[in-house]
Amino acid sequence: MQALVKSWIRDKEYGFLDNGDGPDIVVSKSDLIDCHYLKVGANVEFECHMDQKKLRAKKVKLLRQKNDHRQKNKGTRKPKKSPFGVMT
Repeated sequence: MQALVKSWIRDKEYGFLDNGDGPDIVVSKSDLIDCHYLKVGANVEFECHMDQKKLRAKKVKLLRQKNDHRQKNKGTRKPKKSPFGVMT
């Protein structure tokens, strides 16, 4: 499944995923793969399980945003030209 992070309580190490019209899905830091916390609005992929009458996300992975080009363009910036010349 995929969902957006609705909230993350960093000091409690858990949060909630938006489940549309259904109940929110609980996600815990211990279920995160390759990250330590989630940011509100991030898109994640996960397995959904029922745990004590609550939906719980397991094996949660961050999905890269389509407009997230930070890694793609890494190291391709051209240095800015200075308006000042070099004195010799």
